This record gives sequence, C-alpha cells and structure tokens, in this order.
Amino acid sequence: MYFAGATVAGNSSNANEDWTTMTSDLAVVLDGATVRTETGCKHDVAWYVRKLGASLIAEAASKSHPLREVLATAIQDVVNLHPECDLSHPGTPSAAVGMVRVENGFLRYVVLGDVSIVLDYHGKIEVVSDGRVSETAPEERRIADQYPIGAPEKNSALVKMKHAELAARNHDGGYWIAASNPDAANEAIVGEIEIESVRRFAILSDGAARSVDLFGLYDWTAALDVMENEGPDELIRQVRVTESGDPSGERFRRNKASDDATAVFATASSRTPKKAEAKITRITPRRKVTDEERRKAIADVLNSGPNLPGIMGGQVRKGWRTTD
Repeated sequence: MYFAGATVAGNSSNANEDWTTMTSDLAVVLDGATVRTETGCKHDVAWYVRKLGASLIAEAASKSHPLREVLATAIQDVVNLHPECDLSHPGTPSAAVGMVRVENGFLRYVVLGDVSIVLDYHGKIEVVSDGRVSETAPEERRIADQYPIGAPEKNSALVKMKHAELAARNHDGGYWIAASNPDAANEAIVGEIEIESVRRFAILSDGAARSVDLFGLYDWTAALDVMENEGPDELIRQVRVTESGDPSGERFRRNKASDDATAVFATASSRTPKKAEAKITRITPRRKVTDEERRKAIADVLNSGPNLPGIMGGQVRKGWRTTD
C-alpha cells in the first residue's frame, strides 16, 4: 500500500492538537477536543494526543488484540501517566480517534468521535464517523452561530456551549470520545472489509473533513481524487484558502476561523500516485563532484515536490511510502 499524510495547525501561534502516524499496516488520526473551560489537568491537549497516539501504536502492534481493546487499553495507559490530575473533571483532555489496521487479508477500523474514515471499495464510497457531539447543546450552538468569529459575545457563547457539550460527554444519550474512561471504547464504531476490495481510503480530522461537509468544495469521491493526485496537503491548502476568504465565519458558520487539520490517504493500487514520483538529479561519479554541483543536486531534490518528507513552510508532511 501507499500512504501519505499531512497535519497542519489551525493557528501557527498554537500547538497542533491533532496527531497522526502511519506504519506498514496501521494509520492513526487523533483530533484533540478544543478546551474552553477548566480541565482539572496540568497537561494540555497536545500532550494528551501524543501520549494516546504512542500507546495506540504500541498496543495495536499485537494483531491478537481487537481494535476496541487496543483503544481501551491505550486510554487507560494515559490515565496511568497522570494520576495526580483530577481525571474525573468533566473538562479533562480528550480526543476523537480514527484508526485503520491491515491484518489477515482485511482492513479493520475503529472510530470514536467525529474523525472520518472514507472508504472507496466495490465501486462505492462509505464514510464512517460519529458526529453526535454536534447534536449536543443545540440552543447554545444556535446562539453562538449568531455572532462573528472573534466577537466577545461569540466567545462567551462558546464557553456556555462547551459546558453544555461536556455535560453530555461519555454519557448515554450524549456522545463518546477518548478521555479518562476506557469504557468509552465500547461505544466506538468498528468494521472490516476484505483488503482486496479496497481501492483507497482516507482518515480525516474534522478540520480537514470540512472541505466536504462544511465548505462543500468537493464530494467525497473528488476529495479522494485530490488527495491521490495532489496529496493530502493540497486538500488542506484548499480548506485554508476558503477559511481565509471567510475569516469571520459569516458565510460558513463555525466556532473557529481555522481548525487543526489532518488528512491521511492510502491506496492499494499498484500504480504509484503522482506525488510519489519525485524527480531526482543524479551526478555520475566519473570525476570529483564540486561543492556547487552537490548544492545543485540537493536543491533539485528539495524542489522536486512539496510532498517529500520533512518540515516545509511550518507544516509537517509525510511523503508517499511503499509498504508490503
């Protein structure tokens, strides 16, 4: 399979509260929940998603552990890391989870919260996500949507909305997310598909999924096409362009001008995607290579495409990678 991913903070002055990683048979996207209230914890959301992600990778390495069990164990692992914090606090750090593992001829997935897994198989598109968080606090959300982003009235309304939202977190009739209760994993959506039938798939945090479900820039098929042909970073770039054209949120009602955005794309195709085809200048060593030639060769590689691994323009981008 071929994997590519991009994760970009919504604001360069704030830590990215999304987290992602890919291995030869696993892809994970975490979307840390925005904090607007006290949390009872001395650690921030970025810390929480890093620790949860690391534990998910470690636990998922054993294929004998079902993904719900992997998720529950990872949540408990993080709980064990900070017993000094008040983990019963309703605002304790939390995150939505999307994870895909390839094993024994199947693609298996787990979703907890509003991370979206988009599957292209048997000629159809299926989107797996749990958006129940958006159904909480309807009156508070309606009031918050009346004000432009940045207005004091909106900020005050968002705090009231968050309190109402947290009152429904990890409770029957509310919504479920990774926080401090490992039993939340029992509410996760799980499924499996024969890997031979899968053409491609993507995992997106809601900051990237808004390209489809909020802004309507694409349908899901077109969004997958963009990620396949131009890379996940191009999808996020289009989101940023749209956000910058509506900074106050009057056209597209939302809580933040820009949200952290993460997109991971994978294809089972035998054809290497266009973004993987990096042009590399080679110098035949018939003679001693000069410093100028060496600098030019390095520059040619670095300029051959924006999806090469590394940190460019403040964005961490992970390039195409071939796996077994």
